[in-house]
Amino acid sequence: MKIEVNGEMHQISAATVDDALAELGWADARVATALNGEFLPKAARATTNLTNGDRLEVLAPMQGG
Repeated sequence: MKIEVNGEMHQISAATVDDALAELGWADARVATALNGEFLPKAARATTNLTNGDRLEVLAPMQGG
């Protein structure tokens, strides 16, 4: 299926957000996620299914002050 990840289209085979993160190289990364504009808690990623055309945002924490 095709989904948009951080503004870029990706062809993925993953069915869930958790699997998509692994497929895209963020398996062990500490990131925040939003699906179609809504915050998605880490605990919900494994059970949240993706559909063609979904928009996934993946944000890494930034250091600074």
